[in-house]
Amino acid sequence: MIRVYNTLTKTKEEFKTVKPNQVGIYLCGPTVYKPSHIGHMVGPVIFDAIKRYLTYRGYSVKLVINITDVDDKLIAEAKSQNRSMESIAEDMTADYFSNLKAMNVFDSVDAFPKVSEHIADIIAFTQDLIDKGFAYESAGDVYYDVGKFPEYGKLSHRSLEQMSGEGGSTADRKHTPFDFALWKAAKQPDEPAWDSPWGKGRPGWHIECSAMSRELLGETFDIHGGGLDLVFPHHENEVAQSEARHGKPMCNYWMHNGLMQASSEVGKLGGRNTEVRNQELGDSDAAAQELGKISKSKGSNAFSDMLKQVEPEMIRFFLLSTHYRRPIDFSMERIEEVGKGLESFYRLFKRYEKMGGKDFYTLAALPCNANCASQGETANLRQKFLDFMDDDFNTGGAIGVLFDLLRELNKLADDNKVAELDDGVSVLRELTHSLGLFLVPPGRGAGDAADGELVGKLMMLLMELRATARQNKDFATADKIRKDLTAIGITLEDRPDGTEWSLAK
Repeated sequence: MIRVYNTLTKTKEEFKTVKPNQVGIYLCGPTVYKPSHIGHMVGPVIFDAIKRYLTYRGYSVKLVINITDVDDKLIAEAKSQNRSMESIAEDMTADYFSNLKAMNVFDSVDAFPKVSEHIADIIAFTQDLIDKGFAYESAGDVYYDVGKFPEYGKLSHRSLEQMSGEGGSTADRKHTPFDFALWKAAKQPDEPAWDSPWGKGRPGWHIECSAMSRELLGETFDIHGGGLDLVFPHHENEVAQSEARHGKPMCNYWMHNGLMQASSEVGKLGGRNTEVRNQELGDSDAAAQELGKISKSKGSNAFSDMLKQVEPEMIRFFLLSTHYRRPIDFSMERIEEVGKGLESFYRLFKRYEKMGGKDFYTLAALPCNANCASQGETANLRQKFLDFMDDDFNTGGAIGVLFDLLRELNKLADDNKVAELDDGVSVLRELTHSLGLFLVPPGRGAGDAADGELVGKLMMLLMELRATARQNKDFATADKIRKDLTAIGITLEDRPDGTEWSLAK
């Protein structure tokens, strides 16, 4: 039984789908006005892993991530750059997609709806709320009447007395300070605007997700995800909008991931930084400085810069090493620590290939009961992994089990138990694949699996030629092979059990 923590009820609940064996997931995506930073990757990586695991468990999963390409921040950025809102949104969306591809997430997403492509749906949704008495027009704006929805605050567990309403220039147009905009009238002739029953304008922020999730997943779907910072007001307002229109729950489970926070001190596994807390990465100087250490571009927090220095799989492993509901401490030291852990897996893969001639990356990732006859400790560890994942998708605990399994497989290799090692490696392939880990060899993109296999075979051939040259005391040839490989970024490391190769960092 899979259990999921629901922000709405603040409890873990048995996972039951709206439709048998089908899962719909909606994840709030970015406002595309600046380049993506690592904080933008947290939700997509987590919910990609959740989709992969649910698929592995037999569900058909549809994952939707929206793109906010109409927003006040975009308009302000367009003015500062003297460009159109559309051109900036197009460039920043391309940047976001490029980063998702590097993280092996892009192909898992079934739809990326854009606000600009769903204006008609948003207008229809807003009109229906007016017709039902939950919204009202005021001077070309349309506001949601919070007082008409008695359950407002149930997701964030707040009362109106605990909330701060929006004042400012719109206060005199609203019934109460707590009412929020569904449609904003255009204030300037050159503003991006669309025709509507209330005049030219653009959508408010919250209405877009209610409208787009309805169109793509239905009036009630299974999982709505996002960062903890979205619980209020964004998701609270989505609940009010969608339930007012449909008279039923918007989704079965509200899942919120912890935010990335910068750590200026050494980040140990499970460690906490008491000095720098709750700073979402990309939105603070401390965060930018931490990224600057990696990107070697002072103050840069662009994820594309980070990818020039750090393997995407290292970042994915780092993000999944913490339970998704906990904050993620980001530091250079934590990234380096994760890299050392990954190297131990890569060494096992090479050791396994030498012992049996099989490439880990080309093994089938079938469930163990259909792919191997695992027994003993390997089977116990597999079940422990499943138990962690079934308990609210605890990827941190599951990855801890992978290290236990790694140690067990190295023992089997030490004892030359080839058959048991075959079964155990099949289990490792199965489990890591369910999290989107070790899909392709390090240093290769998501679409390069076939090329990676060929490169691996060529490297084995070169290392055999070098070993033969050394046996024949032809050290000039052996040294030339090493030097030429080093020149193209490939490092050879001679170990007691043989030579290993890796891409130079």
